[in-house]
Amino acid sequence: MKKLINTAFIYAIAAMVCGIFYRGFTKSMSFDGRTTLAFTHLHLFALGTMVFLILALFSLKTDLLMQKKFKAFFLTYNIGLPLMVVMFFVRGILQVLGTPLSAGMNAAISGIAGITHIILGIAIVLMFLCLKDVTINK
Repeated sequence: MKKLINTAFIYAIAAMVCGIFYRGFTKSMSFDGRTTLAFTHLHLFALGTMVFLILALFSLKTDLLMQKKFKAFFLTYNIGLPLMVVMFFVRGILQVLGTPLSAGMNAAISGIAGITHIILGIAIVLMFLCLKDVTINK
């Protein structure tokens, strides 16, 4: 359970840092529009902090951490979520800077972001398979 709490804490810190960066960067660049940088803060809090805190609660009453698929979920999820946030940063910084993108570069960024969403989707399926197989400790 400590591993889950520590992971949630790391994501909470990263979410706060991303929020500060988003506000500071857009303000310093006098950017007034919409940017994907705004999503980094929310995704890290919701999909990072909240998911791992909820899993920590599940692990208190179940054998969740002993599930064979849990290690695969943990690794996959912690690869997919940070990579997704990196792609939000790439897209968002380019939006704020007003950098024109070729069709190929735009497609590449979207493609990599799509792959990170697929990785996260696989991890979520693994998480539900773990939750489905847990034994409740009374």
